[in-house]
Amino acid sequence: MVDVRDGLEIPDDEITFNTARGGGPGGQNVNKVETKVTLEWMPAASRVLSKEEKQLIFDELGSRITKAGVLQVTSQRHRTQQANRRAAQARFADLVCDALTPEEERKATKIPRRTKRRRLKNKRHRSRVKAKRGEVTDWD
Repeated sequence: MVDVRDGLEIPDDEITFNTARGGGPGGQNVNKVETKVTLEWMPAASRVLSKEEKQLIFDELGSRITKAGVLQVTSQRHRTQQANRRAAQARFADLVCDALTPEEERKATKIPRRTKRRRLKNKRHRSRVKAKRGEVTDWD
């Protein structure tokens, strides 16, 4: 089970892991050992998500989901397959949790009157300074 947030766990049978030889640390082992881990999950086929949650995931993570409907998370940061597996699970949990957490609405604020006055005063001052740089017509 991958614990995404309180009350939501993705069962292991919905997630598959693939391994491959990856870059990153490992020295000579990089060319021999499959330490890169790719976690794959199909949100549309999930039994633990509601339709609304599935739609939120597709809206938020649509660019990370393949045409086949598979969300892929890859890790090749660590030297061992187990560490990369844990890192991929942690990144997956963060992505899904962020996608399911609604954004707070922005509260519209009003610009203070004093700030407006100060801005307009500075504009008038700059305008006068630049106007004084105009063409000189009387040399005598």
